[in-house]
Order: sequence, then C-alpha cells, then structure tokens
Amino acid sequence: MAHPVMFSDDDPGLAELREICLAFPGVEERVSHGRPTFRCGKIFAAFGGSEKLRPGEHRQVPSALIVKVDESELPALDDDERFFVPAYYGPFGWRALDLAAADVDWSEVRELVDASFRLIAPKRRVAEADARSQEA
Repeated sequence: MAHPVMFSDDDPGLAELREICLAFPGVEERVSHGRPTFRCGKIFAAFGGSEKLRPGEHRQVPSALIVKVDESELPALDDDERFFVPAYYGPFGWRALDLAAADVDWSEVRELVDASFRLIAPKRRVAEADARSQEA
C-alpha cells in the first residue's frame, strides 16, 4: 500500500531546500513514505517528519529538514533548542530542524545539508562537488 503524499510544493522551506539539495552532483528527489527525500545513492536529506515524545505519541513537524550528522556534532545540536531528534532516523545519528521557524538561517541549512551529503554520498560525488566549488 502506497503512502499518501504528505506535503505540498508550497510548504515553508521546501523550495529553498530543493534548490540547495539538487545543486549537488548526482542528486535526485524521490518521494518516500509520502515525503520528499534527497538522495545520492542513499538518502542524505529528508523533508517532513515527526518527533517521538513518549511511547505512542509523536509531534508532527511537516516542514522539518532531517539530515545525517557527524557523531562529533551531535552534542552541540542536542544542546540547541532549535533541533530535535526525529522519529525513526534519530537513533542512527540524524537530527532535524523546522524550516517553518521564523529564524531559519539558510547559510546554516546549506552547511547542514553539505555535511550530510559528504557523510552519505559516494566519494566520487563528493570529489565532484569539491571540484565544482573550486570552479565557482
């Protein structure tokens, strides 16, 4: 059974996130479990999710950016009230930020996505991204 689509193209932050993610080499957007995901082989960013509050209770965050975070960065993000541990992804080192918040720093979002891309993408795609940034 397919999941229903749980986003709209005009959701807060989605257009900006698409622009950031799709600028990386070899990236495609695919809907998974009703939400946009950005992949370079594997998922490195997802849009929309939830936070597990207690057993059986979740808080929906439809405009969440979910990214893989280097283990050394987890304590800093866990101390930052803007970030939360997303359901399902969180135990595997992913963190989320609500892109509908009024104080979104898009430079920070770009850095988070870049770091996640580098953790997930194949080495040749990371090298291609580095070569593109040196040309710019």
